[in-house]
This record gives sequence, structure tokens and C-alpha cells, in this order.
Amino acid sequence: MISRRLAILAVVATTFSLSNAPAYADDALKDAVSGHARSMSNVSRDTYRHPYASLSFWGLKPGDTIVEIWPGGGYWTEILAPYAKATGGKYIAAVPASGLPQRFANSSVYGEIGTTLFDKTCAPLVPPGTADFVLTARNIHDWVGTPGFPERAFRDFYAALKPGGILAVEQHRADPRPMKPDASDGYLSTAYVVKLATDAGFKLDGQTEINANPKDTKDHPFGVWTLPPTRRSAPSGQPANPDFDHSKYDAIGESDRMTLRFRKPM
Repeated sequence: MISRRLAILAVVATTFSLSNAPAYADDALKDAVSGHARSMSNVSRDTYRHPYASLSFWGLKPGDTIVEIWPGGGYWTEILAPYAKATGGKYIAAVPASGLPQRFANSSVYGEIGTTLFDKTCAPLVPPGTADFVLTARNIHDWVGTPGFPERAFRDFYAALKPGGILAVEQHRADPRPMKPDASDGYLSTAYVVKLATDAGFKLDGQTEINANPKDTKDHPFGVWTLPPTRRSAPSGQPANPDFDHSKYDAIGESDRMTLRFRKPM
């Protein structure tokens, strides 16, 4: 167990050196990133997702009320919920109807996780002006095909945050090529995301190349999902192709991503 913790902290030290000036950093966050409750499948992705450096850059602080949009399998939940528990904050998962994986019901590890419904027709995420930190990671592309959904989502994020609150964005990046109008390959342009945020009232407060991957050519047969961790080998909805050669895409690793920090004006 000690060697596992040291291995995770080694990744933390390496990736943190890559970040631009962080907005905040603290020991409780290091403990959460190296926590034994994290699954090894998620820990193995830290080399691409840089959790300590990213969260420090975004400006997560002890005691924050955190709202995570569509946590999915819980990569960030495994870090953010224990961090909120340890620092007297609150973690709220904004989920679709499917909810969170059952393991997050363990309050001794994750604290009392709050949940709120988030979809294209839902009510406000939380009472207005009550969140300190909203995170949307690798899911904006899922909303582009629904007219008005991305714009409404960013307005909801703005309403949820306190003045001075932070919107943290991690997203597959199309640049330097143009994004597809429907984002059908999963990649968005930085300009598109910045416009969504600024139109909602946010100010761009910082950006960093922590999660850049120059090996990502962004021309894969099944979009970004060809790459790890999804490793798609056939069009969506069709059976996997057992003869598909993943080696080229595994060598690329996970996608090239933008990492942006927006702030709600005081």
C-alpha cells in the first residue's frame, strides 16, 4: 500500500511541474489524489488527466461547495468527494437519470454526497449563488447536438456559482483544425467553449497546457472514442470489431484537451 501511495505521489510531483501558476494548492488535495479509495483503473489515467495539477490550477479550495457535471464512472468523484469530506466542504453530483455508481454511497469514505438532476430540461442545479466550484470534464461535446442545450447549461453554471466562483473546464480539443458543427467526433474548438462561457457572463481567468497531448492527430475512425480509455473499434451501436488494431491509438494515449478556468465576476 505504501508503494502504491508513493507511485501516485510521484505522478503528482511530475504533473504539477507542468502547470502554469496554480490558483491554489494544498496538502488535503494531495491526500485525496493519493487516497486508497481510488480505483486502480482511474489511478492509471492520472498520467493523462493530471488531477492534482489540474485542480490546483482551477483553484479548488478547502471548504468549497463543489458541483460536478455528469461524473460518469467517477474519476473526479473519487477525489473531490473525499476532499470535500476532509475539508468541511460539500460535493454535489449533477447527474442524468442514471445517477452515480453505488460505491459512492459509502459515506465513511466519500461523505454525504448530494445529487441533483442535470439534463436538457431540468430545473436549476442548486439554489442560485451557492456553489464555489463547478467542474465540467469531457462532456460538453455530448450537448452540442441538442439545440440550445450548451448555452442553457452554461447559464445554469453561472447561476449556480457565487460571485467570484470558478467554472473549471476540461474538454477534448479540436484546435488547430476546425471543430465539426455537431461535434460528432467529440472534439470542440477552444473558441467555441470560450464563447459559451463568456456569453453566459463568465470571464476567462486562465488556461494551461497541463492536459495537452501533441500526439493526438484528431482524425481517428471512430472519433475521440477510438483512443483510450473507450477504445472503440466499430461505429457507435455496432458490435466491437475483434480484428481492429488498437496499437496505433493506444500509442497516442488519451485525447489532447483544453484546460480552462472561468470566473463569475464579483
